[in-house]
Amino acid sequence: MPQTTASKNRWLIALSAVAIHVSIGSIYAYSVYQNPLNETQGWAISDVTLGFTVAIFMLGMAAAFLGTFVEKYGPRVSGLASAVLFGLGTVGAGLSVQLGNYPLFLATYGVVGGVGLGIGYIAPISTLVQWFPDRRGLATGMAVMGFGAGALITSPVAAFLMEATSVPTAFYVLGASYFLFMAAGASYLQKPPEGWVPEGADPDALEDEEEGGDLAQLRARESLRTPRFYLLWLMMFINVSAGIMLLSVASNMTQAITGATAATAASIVGVTGLFNGLGRIGWASGSDYIGRTNTYTLFFAIQVVAFALLPRVTNVTIFAVLLFLIITCYGGGFACLPAYIGDLFGTKELSAIHGYLLTAWALAGVAGPSLVAYVVESTGNYTTAFYVVAGALAVGFLATVALRLKIRRVRDGTPSTSGTPAGQD
Repeated sequence: MPQTTASKNRWLIALSAVAIHVSIGSIYAYSVYQNPLNETQGWAISDVTLGFTVAIFMLGMAAAFLGTFVEKYGPRVSGLASAVLFGLGTVGAGLSVQLGNYPLFLATYGVVGGVGLGIGYIAPISTLVQWFPDRRGLATGMAVMGFGAGALITSPVAAFLMEATSVPTAFYVLGASYFLFMAAGASYLQKPPEGWVPEGADPDALEDEEEGGDLAQLRARESLRTPRFYLLWLMMFINVSAGIMLLSVASNMTQAITGATAATAASIVGVTGLFNGLGRIGWASGSDYIGRTNTYTLFFAIQVVAFALLPRVTNVTIFAVLLFLIITCYGGGFACLPAYIGDLFGTKELSAIHGYLLTAWALAGVAGPSLVAYVVESTGNYTTAFYVVAGALAVGFLATVALRLKIRRVRDGTPSTSGTPAGQD
């Protein structure tokens, strides 16, 4: 018998998830540390950048290998573990700067903090999906929007702290603050009671929606035996590679193609953070109505056209509009992913499956910037890089077509909801 009462408020659950994601989303403000670390420590910019690369790589790897930890111990314990690791990694970065120890910096900020990032990213997601069976995209979009918006808060705060005090002190203050916010958010996280449905929702309608919307209820290992897992992985890898490639060279690229001043380019890059966040909540909410497969198909269709046009656009306003449009698709891909996992594989082990798929992010974080750097160094311009990425995005579009056919094939058969591999196409 479905019940509509619960000891927790689902909107406060969502707010708790946002508190965690805003904190770990500070990783996107990493560039604010580059010049101060270069000037005070003498570390080359490439060496400083490696700290970010290691952290993102560890995020993906931790999410992949610790997804089962999240499933086993639940969102509260996992969230607290993330708070400890991410806070400790940030404080450790301050200590390493104070000691002038670069390897310790990579170990603390990159490895320890990166593991905290990975756990914190996936810990609240499956819980949100279960609290919002009627609005999966909206719920996960709110949390992941918090991740995208984290840089908007951390950038000015970190800059102020470094100027008013010192670089180590900034890391100490930020690390302690992240721990407190994340621990507060994690302490409220809890899965809904068995058989719970939102008040005012029709249990029969939700049940019918789940049976029609979720192809199967598969465990993480079972999902790895389905072609749709690898199609979704490929789609994520291409979408993230394109977005990170663009973000890694946005300022220089804007100046080179449009002739914009450095100040104008910097302003455009700053606004991309806003569109990153808006894309996450906007696309994720919209996917509740138009469907996740249609949403990802739009991502690739829009970006194929945009990347093909960018090298030809010299008007800075039109160039910025295309850039912002691509960034919304980049952010939207992250935000729609957890709900899409629920659609394709069910919610039984959503965190673990989410972690496996985030390995695409870890590898794309290396592939995207490396590709554009190689092509620009080889050709002396960005044009070839854009066309290569446009070709990759076309492959992503074809992957959505193939996934659509796989989904139709399973729907035409008899999807399993018992945890057996019957839902494997």
